[in-house]
Amino acid sequence: MLGAPREVVNKLREQYPSGTRVELIEMHDEYREMPKGLQGTVKWVDDIGTIHMSWDNGSSLGVAYGVDKVKIIPSE
Repeated sequence: MLGAPREVVNKLREQYPSGTRVELIEMHDEYREMPKGLQGTVKWVDDIGTIHMSWDNGSSLGVAYGVDKVKIIPSE
């Protein structure tokens, strides 16, 4: 099975609803440098657990479940 189990996907959707602001901790992408600390806005979570993003640097690279790491930026 590719991606996260259904229960994990549902939890990710609860944790990262559309509009949630996150900060990048770690991303592994051999074609694009994504700096630690980069911030972005969650667009949606797909059926395999990828968090689709709108990064502040203009990128739309998704956060891959089990590979990349982000943390939620608390709203003020």
